[in-house]
Amino acid sequence: MNLSFNFFNWLPLLIIPTNETAQKYKTHDYSQFVKGRDYVFESINQGLEGQMTGVGKGIQPCDYIILRRGAELTKYQVEEIDYYADPPDMWMALLKKVIDNS
Repeated sequence: MNLSFNFFNWLPLLIIPTNETAQKYKTHDYSQFVKGRDYVFESINQGLEGQMTGVGKGIQPCDYIILRRGAELTKYQVEEIDYYADPPDMWMALLKKVIDNS
């Protein structure tokens, strides 16, 4: 019985191609939804952050949410999100405003 360890046999398992590790974050457009009816958004820190309750599946941390504030569209990034047990597609999230410096 040969119990020798060969590092080079394990090397392919340790090296993960970068294209597999790069995660693409989704953008969820809520700009056509009605605030107060379809979702609730509470502004925190003068609009730089917010707490939002809404409905929709597949929203994950680091994804983006677009909201309409009057005539202006504002993009937020999901910092944290928790899904309710019932209904299972209802969630509450902590958002951070994306500042566009371009």
